[in-house]
Amino acid sequence: MNSIASPEPSTIRETRVAIRVLCLGNDLLADDSFGSLVAEQIRRFAPPEVEVIATPEAGFHLLDYVLDVHRLIVVDTVMTGIASPGAIHEFHEGDLETLPGGSPHYVGLHETLALARCLGLAVAEEVIFLAVEPSDCLTVGGAMHPAVRAAVPSVARMVRDLLHGEKEETGLGIQF
Repeated sequence: MNSIASPEPSTIRETRVAIRVLCLGNDLLADDSFGSLVAEQIRRFAPPEVEVIATPEAGFHLLDYVLDVHRLIVVDTVMTGIASPGAIHEFHEGDLETLPGGSPHYVGLHETLALARCLGLAVAEEVIFLAVEPSDCLTVGGAMHPAVRAAVPSVARMVRDLLHGEKEETGLGIQF
């Protein structure tokens, strides 16, 4: 099931999904459109049992996307200020105790995951982040930095490798 936006109430999942790829970002904001471009690439090879979702949503709107899934792969931009535009960061949710500073979304994905766990909801058991260092995520209608655009196929390949790893680890039978 490949989705682009939030599920309608009548289409909310009844069963747990093995893998969901959640690509975040806003197509109107320069480098922030990175997630949408990666989602387009992933949809070319993802098998039907892998959900690929691209959304500009943030905060508690992401709650539906972190529930009822075994492995959640998140693709986004993360401005660390210590890497060049286009640098790729890979980390697991547990690698970060807290994020430095507040989320630019006020309530970010980490806060949403923490809330879901506090409430005892069926949150993702494993969360992997693939993030690229942006140059500009604020300019409406701005062009994507060339180094950020160049990272799109690399991150898509990283997702493919993670999906292959899931196949080997769990025997899900995902074929490419």
